[in-house]
Amino acid sequence: MWKSTPSAPSVSPGLVYGIATEDMDALTFATPRLIRHLMSPAAANKPVTEFEYDQVLAELDLTADQFVDLCILCGCDYTEKIGNIGPFRALQLIKKHGSLEATLAALDPEKYNIPEPFPYKEAKELFLNPEVLKPENIPPMKWTSPDLDGLLEFLVKEKSFNEERVRSAIQRVTAAKSKSNQGRLDSFFGPSKTPPSQAPKRKEAGKVVPPPKKGKLGGFGKKK
Repeated sequence: MWKSTPSAPSVSPGLVYGIATEDMDALTFATPRLIRHLMSPAAANKPVTEFEYDQVLAELDLTADQFVDLCILCGCDYTEKIGNIGPFRALQLIKKHGSLEATLAALDPEKYNIPEPFPYKEAKELFLNPEVLKPENIPPMKWTSPDLDGLLEFLVKEKSFNEERVRSAIQRVTAAKSKSNQGRLDSFFGPSKTPPSQAPKRKEAGKVVPPPKKGKLGGFGKKK
């Protein structure tokens, strides 16, 4: 799932595992699990990172409403950022004053320039009550083979995704689906392991291995 707003309600009733996106606003929509770098190319060498919503709230020691206030204060898709306030300072202010509204009232206008307009109330309403399908109105979801033509039409032609990356992702998902249904998530991204049946055989006890002939290259490209 890529788009934060319509995807978030799908996670709550357990329809999907999480939301894969680089948009951290997905957490502001209270998605239980956000996954970053899922679509990053292998050459980028970026590990897949997972953020759990409940753990984020616990570690920041914030309520759900306060977390939304923090995200708006840091800058989001719906409001401009207030100058001279970074993430650390924003967290301090929310914890000190308890809410974004109280924080704005306490800010020194000579030190902090609040953008005009600054529709924080409307932004908060969008985060807490997004206009999306309710879980009970979402049709039953069934895992089937990827519709290659449909995915390319939607992601590449309509949403301007990179076609090569989309095709690569589809191939990886198809290959993973053809294997066992059970397994660790990291096995999907890591190198394949040699099956036990193909593992190198151990040397037989007491068998003498002849030394390599002179002039032959060893395993590291050096002459023995």
